[in-house]
Amino acid sequence: MARPQEKLKELYTYEDYLTWDDDVRYELIDGVPYALAAPSPIHQDICRELSLIIGNFLKGKSCKMYFAPIDIRLNADTDDSDVFQPDIVVICDKTKFDKQSYNGTPDFIIEITSPSTNRRDRFVKYHKYLQAKVPEYWIIDPDNRTVSVFILENGRYMHSIFGGTEKLISSVLDGCEIDLAEVFASIDIYEDKD
Repeated sequence: MARPQEKLKELYTYEDYLTWDDDVRYELIDGVPYALAAPSPIHQDICRELSLIIGNFLKGKSCKMYFAPIDIRLNADTDDSDVFQPDIVVICDKTKFDKQSYNGTPDFIIEITSPSTNRRDRFVKYHKYLQAKVPEYWIIDPDNRTVSVFILENGRYMHSIFGGTEKLISSVLDGCEIDLAEVFASIDIYEDKD
């Protein structure tokens, strides 16, 4: 099947999404496809550091960490127009996997934002994740070396911002400490080349 932009259809479903055979990765939000650019080296370094920390913390535990590309369908039973590919996701209920995707609410989602995804991460996905009751959502901003942490409490997200060399402890992954100095350390390598 052709790329979604080449089709005349205005909105797409998960069934359409599965037929796209090009090498471009997409997210589908409210039936609208969004092509995902290849992650920058900084994005990959941050993702790698977080994956190592969280992955090592979860060894031997029932929850598992996954990183993009993984299809997350928050409301697969009622809505066939959303497919997300978070940068990092932690899932404790593995009964909601099928052969193609995870069909439910993950326990923890991390998005590493970029200029092209900032608005979508901070507004569109924020509201989708809140509506699905994702317990913990982080938005990492490499340019400002900050992490916006959203913790679900009484149906609302409580928001905190951390940065620099602070240490974060996940509310979902009790005892998992993340040193932001380690997470952001590789940024200096790239900034020295400017």
